[in-house]
Amino acid sequence: MLIHLQSTSICLICFSLERKLGVCTSCRPDFVAKRYWLFKSEPESFSIDDLINSPNQTISWEGVRNYRARNILRDEVQPGDEVLFHHSSTEPPGIVGTCIIDQAGYPDESALNLKSGYYDPKHNKNNPRWFAVDVKMVTKFKTIIPLTLLKKTPGLEKMMVCQRGARLSIQPVTPDEWRIVNELAERLKTA
Repeated sequence: MLIHLQSTSICLICFSLERKLGVCTSCRPDFVAKRYWLFKSEPESFSIDDLINSPNQTISWEGVRNYRARNILRDEVQPGDEVLFHHSSTEPPGIVGTCIIDQAGYPDESALNLKSGYYDPKHNKNNPRWFAVDVKMVTKFKTIIPLTLLKKTPGLEKMMVCQRGARLSIQPVTPDEWRIVNELAERLKTA
């Protein structure tokens, strides 16, 4: 049994704190809770169609250069987690499909590439500064779910992407938010 305190849980078996998974992995090492995320990408740089056209419809989600987002990729995102693919800095911005995490965080090789726009001279293989994950295509929605609709949808009022000034490119999504967004996609498909 777990007591949940915001994003921290206390295991009542050993009383340890577990922030990543919401469960005590020492008492239940076989249990890994699936998490949900929203990944933002500017479609001019990388779109859902680019993911569809990638080999095995899988890519390295690289180039994240925000420390908070980096920490999420490095410490929290795990294989099997599901992702809402969000097109940002476009009109209209919104969610265009879903993906699944194929590989957990590993050092971002683009930070070592001098020709990459993501090169960082302080990144090195022995002490990496930046991380990437592998993302695999699952579904492209028939139509975009625009941010304006997300903001008006009951149950999504607290969703991070709907908050003013929420610019983080990797964002947590609750199971209820995940369900509501996928229900919206189904409704829009038949409209």
